[in-house]
Amino acid sequence: MAAHLSSGRVNLTALREAGRRELREFLDKCAGSKAIVWDEYLTGPFGLIAQYSLLKEHEVEKMFTLKPGRLPQADVKNIIFFVRPRLELMDIITDNVLREDRGRSPQRDFHILFVPRRSLLCEQWLKEQGVLGSFIHREQYSLDLIPFDGDLLSMESESAFKECYLESDQTSLYHAAKGLMTLQALYGTIPQIFGKGDCARHVANMMIRMKREFPGSQNSIFPVFDTLLLLDRNVDLLTPLATQLTYEGLIDEIYGIQNTYVKLPPEKFALKKQGEGGKDLPTEPKKLQLNSAEELYAEIRDKNFNAVGSVLSKKAKIISAAFEERHHAKTVGEIKQFVSQLPHMQAARSSLANHTSIAELIKDITTSEDFFDNLTVEQEFMSGIDTDKVNNYIEDCIAQKHPLIKILRLVCLQSVCNSGLKQKVLDHYKREILQTYGYEHILTLNNLEKAGLLKPQTSGRNNYPTIRKTLRLWMDDVNEQNPNDISYVYSGYAPLSVRLAQLLARPGWRSIEEVLKMLPGPHFEERQQLPTGLQKKRQHGENRVTLVFFLGGVTYAEIAALRFLSQMEDGGTEYVIATTKLINGTSWIKSLMDKLEPAPF
Repeated sequence: MAAHLSSGRVNLTALREAGRRELREFLDKCAGSKAIVWDEYLTGPFGLIAQYSLLKEHEVEKMFTLKPGRLPQADVKNIIFFVRPRLELMDIITDNVLREDRGRSPQRDFHILFVPRRSLLCEQWLKEQGVLGSFIHREQYSLDLIPFDGDLLSMESESAFKECYLESDQTSLYHAAKGLMTLQALYGTIPQIFGKGDCARHVANMMIRMKREFPGSQNSIFPVFDTLLLLDRNVDLLTPLATQLTYEGLIDEIYGIQNTYVKLPPEKFALKKQGEGGKDLPTEPKKLQLNSAEELYAEIRDKNFNAVGSVLSKKAKIISAAFEERHHAKTVGEIKQFVSQLPHMQAARSSLANHTSIAELIKDITTSEDFFDNLTVEQEFMSGIDTDKVNNYIEDCIAQKHPLIKILRLVCLQSVCNSGLKQKVLDHYKREILQTYGYEHILTLNNLEKAGLLKPQTSGRNNYPTIRKTLRLWMDDVNEQNPNDISYVYSGYAPLSVRLAQLLARPGWRSIEEVLKMLPGPHFEERQQLPTGLQKKRQHGENRVTLVFFLGGVTYAEIAALRFLSQMEDGGTEYVIATTKLINGTSWIKSLMDKLEPAPF
């Protein structure tokens, strides 16, 4: 089931196993039959740790979604709530418990499992509502870093960026530090820590403090990671705003990938039988899991979308040739060999059919005039053209009332590529947006300004051109088919965050001191002492392993760029990626939106 987690340099199955063990231990504490009441947001992340079969083995007979009112009928001894520590969820749980029929016999036992931490505030709230005593077990399940793929971990904390940058709430940073301590307990102490940004500094400080407070946590495991790089999302606000142009990035931009699953319009996937025409087309969206366990997906996910078509047509020829082989099988041995390969060939054929359909869906969008116009403006901004004046295309889109998020992404992109907008330009955009989309969006604009995405140019100086030239963020001659640089993931723009990781590995950050000072937050280096005998002697030709942790979210295009660096012949470094949340420009801006609701009179 989880073979794809052990395919990389670091075997992440061990992390998944640790999570499963902790879950089993908790379930076994609640003896007897069980029903789990889920906080809906947790079902996706939990699905990556444990399937229903594991829960079933531990007497979980029913599962319900947490919602107000009476709990559904279930003939079980234990009701377990799996929830995030949020007050609005505590209200629903209170309602569920108070409506429980106390007269029924036998009575059901209640338990609550907070994910990822117990919260005194929530427990106090339950106490005030008079239901805290109803819970026999009140525990926490530290689901900090969830393995998504062989080189990818995420905390799936959807509000981490907003909490850190708008609300000065460092809870998610504490969970990040805790998650890193768990990783070090499983994979050895990471000898070198580099970081850039205020949040990165906080996480590093917390890790050092945790290590000091738990001296026993110093383990004698040979370190798997050589370096940890902590990067604040606000060091590079530009990358998530741009449209990702890798295959996986575009699937996420257009359809949204949730916990490795994507839901697609069903009509492209309907199997038409001869003579039936188009009757009874399915109406349910087609749900597919996307990870490197699927051979074809692993090959095309990180390619620029323009390079995907040729791979798919090559694969189609190989597969049909393989099926033709059956006509040449004469002897029993040959037929037997063909039959033994059949399941693999059929899986490959169905995988090819799925990805051909997805590619067609995406192509319909990427070949549209609107997509092209939008991309042209993005690329002009990123290459430094006309970033300081009101943009005609953006004005037209506002006048035609295009989706607000599309407008906000473009305006924020222009602001970031100009180190802030001139006050006159900024006021003009704000006025146009509020008059067209409604004054209730004034809070959203305020949030974007607070986060540094849409702001006035204060210093009177635009640093972006210097940063762009020094870090080679814009490449004119990009090769999308056989790339030689990470800029292929945005067809010209090299993600700033990944450029920082690349330059850290070689020649080191000393070479870009001046530019680092222009980017927000401190940059630093820490060393963690290893017990004697655990210092690594690197074999000749053995690559270093660097864990890059994005605090505030990472896009699939950045992940693709880091994978590209891992695969470079002379790269010398392999990357594992961790993040607070997998994001794209739309989900990121959405997380910062606040609507001004009218007062309830």
